[in-house]
Amino acid sequence: MNWDALDWGILGPPFIAGLLVLATHVPLGTQVLDRGIIFIDLAIAQIAGLGVIAADAMGWTEGGVAVQAAALTAALLGALLLTWTERHVPQQQEALIGILFILAACAGILLLAANPQGGEHLKDLLVGQILWVGTLHLWWLAAVSALLLAAHRLGWLLRSGRYGFYVAFALAVTISVQLVGVYLVFASLILPAIATRRYRGLRRHGIAYGIGALGYALGLILSALLDLPSGAVIVWMLAASALVWTLAVQPKAHP
Repeated sequence: MNWDALDWGILGPPFIAGLLVLATHVPLGTQVLDRGIIFIDLAIAQIAGLGVIAADAMGWTEGGVAVQAAALTAALLGALLLTWTERHVPQQQEALIGILFILAACAGILLLAANPQGGEHLKDLLVGQILWVGTLHLWWLAAVSALLLAAHRLGWLLRSGRYGFYVAFALAVTISVQLVGVYLVFASLILPAIATRRYRGLRRHGIAYGIGALGYALGLILSALLDLPSGAVIVWMLAASALVWTLAVQPKAHP
C-alpha cells in the first residue's frame, strides 16, 4: 500500500468535485427513482459524451467552450426528445431511454473507430478522470450546481414540468460526465437514492448526501492506497455504502 498517496493536495480536489456532483445528483436521483425512469441518466450522459466525441472528431480544442457547447447541445436535444416521448408514449419511456442510450453509445464507437487513441477516449468517457480535476473545473461545477439547486429550492423545476426536469438533468449531467464519467454519474444518482427510498424530503436528501460522501471518500482513499482507477473504485464504494445503510441501519429506522 502506498500511504504517501494519501495527500489532500491530490485527493482534495476530486473529493470536492464528488461533493459538488452529489449536490445536484442526489435530488435529481430521487426524482428519477420516483418517476421510474432509472436509466435516463445513462442515456443523457452517453448523449452528452457523444457531443464531446463529435467535437473531438471535428478537431475542436479539448475542454474548450465549443466542446462544452457541443456536449450541452447534444444533451438538451436528448432531453427534448425524451420530454416528447414521455408525453406521447409514457408506457414505452423506459424502453426508449434504453434504445437512445445504445444508439448514442454505438455512434460514439463509430466516431472513434478511425482514432488511434479511441479506446483511451472511450475509457475516459465511461470511467472519467476525477483525479485530474482542476480548479477551473471545480468553479464551473460549483456554478452549475448552485444554479440548479436554487432552481430546485425555488420550485422552478416543479412548475416547469417535464421540460424543466429534463433540461436540469441535461445541464447537471453535461458537466459531471466529463469529470467523473458515465458510470460514476449513474452511481451518484441511483445508489444514494435507492438506499434512502423509505424516507422523504430533506431527511432523505441529507442521508443520501452522507452515503454519497462516504462512498467518494472511501473510493478515493482505497484507489490511492492500492493504485487502482479511482472512478471504478468509487462506484464500488458507493454501492458498499448504500448496501451497508440498507442492511444494517435502515431496517432499524422509522420513516
